[in-house]
Amino acid sequence: MSTVRRSAGILVFRVVRGENGLPDAEVLIGHMGGPFWARRQEAAWSVPKGEVEPGEDAEATARREFTEELGLPLPEGDWVPLGEARQSGGKTVTVWAVEGELDPSTVVPGTFTMEWPKGSGVVRAFPEMDRFAWCTPEEARLRLVTGQRVFVERLRDHLREGHAPTAR
Repeated sequence: MSTVRRSAGILVFRVVRGENGLPDAEVLIGHMGGPFWARRQEAAWSVPKGEVEPGEDAEATARREFTEELGLPLPEGDWVPLGEARQSGGKTVTVWAVEGELDPSTVVPGTFTMEWPKGSGVVRAFPEMDRFAWCTPEEARLRLVTGQRVFVERLRDHLREGHAPTAR
């Protein structure tokens, strides 16, 4: 019996006015680091997230991973649950959204090590995420790995439901 691999993360957003003056969001996402992703742009970005450790709850993982991957404190604010999605590799990812304002140029990313080039015996350090950017939902749809795009759509639905304009 195999154990389901789980990850958890936080999608930071800021509210902007979208089409017809309706609330929409820009989201802060990160480009995955390391040599495999270096030349890719499409489907090479991610919500800051990480593996849920045994005995750890998903919310604690999301908070820890945000701080590790960005080197910044998590913005204060209400957590909006965006649910779970199963990734193509079989991992289940749980994501929350938090409204906040961060400057991507202040990020100090965490690192990981791996042998590179493969088979060389040389171990090098790479940033977990090598750059961050605020993206419109349309940009995020192109940049995010396929299995995480649903979180942006769920956030947009939440904003449109919860921030409907007052009828006049």
